[in-house]
Parts: sequence; C-alpha cells; structure tokens
Amino acid sequence: MRLGIFTKVFPRPTLEETLDAVIAHGLHYVQFNMECSGLPPLPDEITADSIERIRAGMGSRGIVMAAVSGTYNMIHPDPGERAAGLRRLRVLASACKGMGTSIITLCTGTRDAHDQWRWHPENASAQAWQDLLSEMESALQIAEETNVTLAFEPERANVVDSAAKGRALLDAMRSARLKVVIDAANLIDPHEPEKMRQTLDEAFDLLGEHIVLAHAKDRAPDDSFRAAGDGILVYAHYLQLLQSIKFQGPLILHSLTETQVDQALAFLRDFEI
Repeated sequence: MRLGIFTKVFPRPTLEETLDAVIAHGLHYVQFNMECSGLPPLPDEITADSIERIRAGMGSRGIVMAAVSGTYNMIHPDPGERAAGLRRLRVLASACKGMGTSIITLCTGTRDAHDQWRWHPENASAQAWQDLLSEMESALQIAEETNVTLAFEPERANVVDSAAKGRALLDAMRSARLKVVIDAANLIDPHEPEKMRQTLDEAFDLLGEHIVLAHAKDRAPDDSFRAAGDGILVYAHYLQLLQSIKFQGPLILHSLTETQVDQALAFLRDFEI
C-alpha cells in the first residue's frame, strides 16, 4: 500500500519546510495544494520560477506529486464565479507538466454561495445538473488541451453526492480525461451504519474502473470527519475493495492534524495490504 498525504496537513512558512515534514513521516506521495508554495489554492498566475521550485523541491526529496488540488465550486450560483474558477483551472493545468503531475482533483460543487462543502437543496435540481455538465465539458476541453486528467470526488454535500451520480457524470461526459477520487468516508451515512458495506460495494461496482486516487479519512457518529481509524468506517472492507480493483495509486491521508499523522499511519499499516 502506497501511503501519502495532503500537503496542507503540514502548515509551514515555506514549501521546503512542508516537504521536509512529509519526508519526516516516511511519506513519498502527496496531493499537493498550491498554498504550500505561497500561492492561492487556485492561482491567477503560476510563474516559471514557482514551477521549477516546486519540481526541484519534490525531486530532491524523492516525493511524487500524485495529484494537485484544483478545487473550485463548479455549480456556484454566480456564473462569474464559475468562469473565474475555470480560468484559474487552465492556469493550473498548464503548470502541471512542469510540476511533475498529470492529475488535478476537483469537487463538483454546490449551490451554496459561501461554502463549497455545504449541501444546498437546489443541488438536486435539473438546472444544477445541467450547469455541472456544461462546466465539466469546458474543464475537460482544458484537460485535453493541456494533457491532464481531471478526477472528481463524490461527496454528500456536493451535486455529485453519490456513486450513482458519479457514474451518471462519467457516462454523460464519455471522456478518458475524467476519472474518480474515491473517499469512502464521503459516501457513508453514520445514521445508517447497516448500509455501510452495501454503499461501498455499490461505489466500487459503479466507479472502480475509473478510480485513480484514494483518500483516507474517517467519519464520526455525529457525521463529522475524523482521522483514519478514529471513526466508524469499516476500513478493512474499504481496503479490500481497493485491492479487488488492483488499485495501484496512493492512499492519501487528510482531515487530520499533524499530531494525528503517526497514529493514522500506524493504523493503516497494520492492515498489511
């Protein structure tokens, strides 16, 4: 099992210090966030110097950038906000080759104008779905032009709130440039623990062949997110499902503090998968 981590777990003044913290925990795979290089998460500009600094910093430490976060609200109620996100996505996509990655992670968004991780009733509307299809089509055109892959993450608070919706998006787009980030904790409902295994089985049946990145976090009985091993997720089943599809990518830890990293790593390594 290849374990990795979100770089944002290690808040440091410089990129180099962040990468040193990754290595100090014995990790060599990251999902990168541009904030770690002193830029906004989705910048308006990424200079050649910034690209080279990131590539050199990763390379000298033997760290692989498994993916870079390109999250913006793809169905924001303001079309101007969506247009700005799309413009910045192009900037990020154009920098990917230089930074040493070919995967950009996305969320599918929400109608909530203030929090892209908060559910809104209009997420279930036909118009929200059409807006997502239009936005994703434009994003995939950028992906094609810049030779990158976009990987979206089904999340209960977003318009793609289930594996079934994720499959519907894949079927609608029919693009080899569109893949999936699987995060079991995003899909389970702590109020229905008896359905957990069924929910995960269905997710892998529908999405398994398209998964390029996996996340490792957990969910508490109160529906909040926790560090891996500190919640109700049946991790043995989740990891077995990843093994069943012969998943070769990294399992990326997030939604935890720096002080929780070693414990979460020990928890995952105990499975010996």
